[in-house]
Amino acid sequence: MNRLGICVLKAWTALTLLMTGALAQASGNEAVSALNLRRGATEISGQVYDLHMLMFSICVGIAVVVFGIMFVSMYLHRKSRGAKPANFHESVKVEIAWTIIPFLILIFMAVPAAKTLLAMEDTTEPDMTVLVTGSQWKWHYKYMDRDVEFYSLLATQREQIDNRYSKGENYLLEVDRPLVIPTGQKVRFLITSDDVIHSWWVPDFAVKKDANPGFINEAWTRVDEPGIYRGQCAELCGKDHGFMPVVVIAKEPAAYEAWVSEQETIRKQAKQEEQRLLAMNMSMEELMAEGERVYNATCAACHMPNGEGLPGVFPALKGSPMALNDMQGHINIVLNGKTGTAMQAFGKMLSLKELAAVITYERNAWGNNTGDMVQAKDVNAVASGE
Repeated sequence: MNRLGICVLKAWTALTLLMTGALAQASGNEAVSALNLRRGATEISGQVYDLHMLMFSICVGIAVVVFGIMFVSMYLHRKSRGAKPANFHESVKVEIAWTIIPFLILIFMAVPAAKTLLAMEDTTEPDMTVLVTGSQWKWHYKYMDRDVEFYSLLATQREQIDNRYSKGENYLLEVDRPLVIPTGQKVRFLITSDDVIHSWWVPDFAVKKDANPGFINEAWTRVDEPGIYRGQCAELCGKDHGFMPVVVIAKEPAAYEAWVSEQETIRKQAKQEEQRLLAMNMSMEELMAEGERVYNATCAACHMPNGEGLPGVFPALKGSPMALNDMQGHINIVLNGKTGTAMQAFGKMLSLKELAAVITYERNAWGNNTGDMVQAKDVNAVASGE
């Protein structure tokens, strides 16, 4: 194939790809339009979609004109037809044209783009505010105007991840506790991080904001229709980056208010239970049973179910000096984590009962057998600096 044929083939391939996207949009075929952006569930996401399609249409139009001129020129002025190349150095008219026309096109594109970007960044006058905090590898949600806060963790079964069970419909996009917001209200998100850079992304809201440690970014949404909306962390944040989904449930205002009231009641009861635990001692059997459950759910992914860790990556708890001797240090590191390592702080994530149980379990499982029993009051003493 000669050089002209290669150029024509490349140009035709590029034009075909552009036109395929346009036809996919025009056809409305869900299977094909999966190649394109989704319109989303909010007014802003609709504006983003319309802006995208406008820019896409302009690009397709430019491609048609430019490639059309190229094809016609190559066909009509080819050597086999006896065409002689023109001999000229410059043309002021052409240079003015290819400066003014792109400038006008860019102005035409900039006006709707600026309007949409300004609307996306307008977080003023919200009806409610949620503090979103990313950490390896989960999200923490705190409702600033209500007494509700919780962690949201991946709920996909480990057996699916390990290919022992078939993948579910929402594989890696399901959580134990989703964020719940009301419909028809402007919800402002304050987004930050406890450790590394994460990114809170919900495509149906057209919201994607980095969660930077030490900084707070803002975003907002107003969902008009009840439903379940899914997203993910969109910033590479460590080994379990792919296991950090976002799930938001939009409820009617009455249903949302009932949910919030229920969560506040549960939180109040949990605080009362913690106060009760401070005045009592759990038995070794209770601590070990609860500790094993908590360990398998939160610690085994790094330290392994057998407590031997991953050499060079995650330290072993089995036979470790800390688990065998230093109870105070053991409680402190589980509560507050360790800076500069993957060991995260579980003080806000687990209750006093769960913390006491898992530390007791780690000090007595896998042959450690220290006989130490850590109670809720012991954890509380370290947490309060007593």
